[in-house]
Amino acid sequence: MAEFVIKMADERGHTLEQVENGFSAVEVRDRYSQQGFLVYSVKPRTLLSGGELRLPGNRKVKTEQFVIFNSQFLTLIRAGLPILNALDLLIKRQPNEYFKSLLENVRDRVRSGELLSEAFQAQGVFPKLYTTTVLAGEKSGNLEEVLNRFITFQRMALSFRKKLKASLVYPALLLIMVIALLTFLITYVTPQFGALYTQISAEKELPALTMFMLAVGQAAQKYVFLFLAVVVAIIVGFWRWQSTESGARTIDQMRLKIPLLGDIWLKYQVAALSRMLSTLLAGGLPLVPALETAGESMQSKSVADGVLVASQRVREGRALARSLEETKVFPELSIEMVEVGESTGALPAMLNSVAEFYEEDVENALTAAMSLIEPAILIVMGTIVAFVLLALYLPIFTLGAGGIK
Repeated sequence: MAEFVIKMADERGHTLEQVENGFSAVEVRDRYSQQGFLVYSVKPRTLLSGGELRLPGNRKVKTEQFVIFNSQFLTLIRAGLPILNALDLLIKRQPNEYFKSLLENVRDRVRSGELLSEAFQAQGVFPKLYTTTVLAGEKSGNLEEVLNRFITFQRMALSFRKKLKASLVYPALLLIMVIALLTFLITYVTPQFGALYTQISAEKELPALTMFMLAVGQAAQKYVFLFLAVVVAIIVGFWRWQSTESGARTIDQMRLKIPLLGDIWLKYQVAALSRMLSTLLAGGLPLVPALETAGESMQSKSVADGVLVASQRVREGRALARSLEETKVFPELSIEMVEVGESTGALPAMLNSVAEFYEEDVENALTAAMSLIEPAILIVMGTIVAFVLLALYLPIFTLGAGGIK
């Protein structure tokens, strides 16, 4: 699939411009025309096309915002309001114009006779996990319970992600401080020393280490904007590459091979997969569709491929635990716990236990990893700063010893 920049207007006249995936410009145009949008243009995405260089999250509904909407939606349904009335009330209170336009389209589709799950799926921005869960609730006639499980799942996932991000704040600040300090030393302090040494000594009398450091400082000061342009180009190129199928797959494989952190990433993905499967199965979805939906929702391409392969084997009549084991992707303990859940007929509950176990394991492992990374950053920072200062002050030490005459 390729990426296209689509410019359109909703029924209220609000103009939107966003990036969408599709097989062709015609397919993307037809998709949004059928949703009631007035499509002005659909163009292939390039780095220079119309300011569409943006993070993927800018064209999606924030998870926190979506959870709040579903919590309010569930409360209104439990209070006895019909779905259309609940949507109307929430649309009036929705401050985000983009999300509001999506909900209006959902309401119009439901009013025309579509299922709620189909209306949300037609927007193209809501997770498949959500639309599949809602569909299961509609078919079973238990939409309230299914929505409650989804909200619980999202809240726990959000809480877990916030804990992980909080544990990474200090190392990130340290890294930023290291980069800022090195930039200051090389682009400002080093040229100042260069001007000083030009006045007191000929360059040929300076130590080789000092000459090297002065040359680095002069080059950094002279080509700083070129260097920044190259860095930006590399970042943009990397971001574009990791958005492709091959790039995402390669990065995921590299991430899994990183000592210690790769194991943490795998356990984090297994925890997320287990909680998704538990939510879908508890909502009444059959095992194979639940596996396919959860697999498509995974960030790790290796885990996603393993789940989809396992779903094919389960479809053929194989046990889930054995199917997962044969992919050689999932930890042995998780497979054993799934096997116990299958044999006792309590797979959703056991999957929930797997998620809780690995979430706790990831938190502990990440805390231990950060306790090693933080001093490592300080040591590297101290070593580099000491090297720069030694190179700059070496002529002064030599002068004091009578080396510069």
